[in-house]
Amino acid sequence: MRVFVTGATGFIGEAVVKELCGAGHRVVGLARSDAGAAALRAAGVEVHRGDLTQPETLAAGARDADAVVHLAFNHDFSKFAENGQVERVAIAALGDALVSTGGALVVTSGTGMVSAPTPRPVTEDDEPLGGAQFPRSPERVAQPYADRGVRVAIVRLPQVHDPHKAGLVSFVIARARELGYVAHVGDGATCWPAAHVRDVARLYRLALERNAPFARYHAVAEEGVSLRSIAEVVGAGLNLPVRSITADESAAYFGWMSHLAQRDLRASSEHTRRTLAWEPAGPSLLDDLRTFAWV
Repeated sequence: MRVFVTGATGFIGEAVVKELCGAGHRVVGLARSDAGAAALRAAGVEVHRGDLTQPETLAAGARDADAVVHLAFNHDFSKFAENGQVERVAIAALGDALVSTGGALVVTSGTGMVSAPTPRPVTEDDEPLGGAQFPRSPERVAQPYADRGVRVAIVRLPQVHDPHKAGLVSFVIARARELGYVAHVGDGATCWPAAHVRDVARLYRLALERNAPFARYHAVAEEGVSLRSIAEVVGAGLNLPVRSITADESAAYFGWMSHLAQRDLRASSEHTRRTLAWEPAGPSLLDDLRTFAWV
């Protein structure tokens, strides 16, 4: 397939591009800068110039493709609501373009953007959060296109890691460097799910190739890794003390991430594994943190 990938030069995007090319797909990557274009060409990928804030450029790339993998998102959390709106417009532009071609659209979401009705790991059947209290809603924009002939797949990400990056844990590391200690709230028993970036990239390819009319997948290798265990490994890596803080102290320490530091985000991938025959094989989150590039 000819696959248009947004976010192709990002952490996960680079791994997805490599996975797709290795499987024989023809990849076209979105590049907003000369540096990004050069990186894509060096990887043997065709370049489509455009920007997430220019939906017409996204639509043009989608119309020329058999499928789109949408990974791009601006992670400046000081503009979270604004970036959520940009994402909604971008997904709509991609979906509208694919309606006329009957192509496939793989959209990126997150396991932390899902709500379970009871205290249990979220599953692929659970609905995404929505409303003004949570302005990012990629799934709610993408799903209606399945009724218009676009084959839509939602990939929900956990903390995606390798020895250089680790999702929200990277923010924990940065905060610990800044404040001189690593914190967890209370006993640190709350958990975050995780998966190695290579396993995540393979899941994107499998989701694309299955080409179901509509599907949700969880790219989850580990259902939940406790924040205390994460803090202990980060503390050892940075040679910093680890402290328990109260819920009231969480906002001052974690900032915008305070509610996530107190929320158990366990997620199941049982349905995904069964449906796609996906078996994660990469290192665990803690193993990658133990060999992390601290310097």
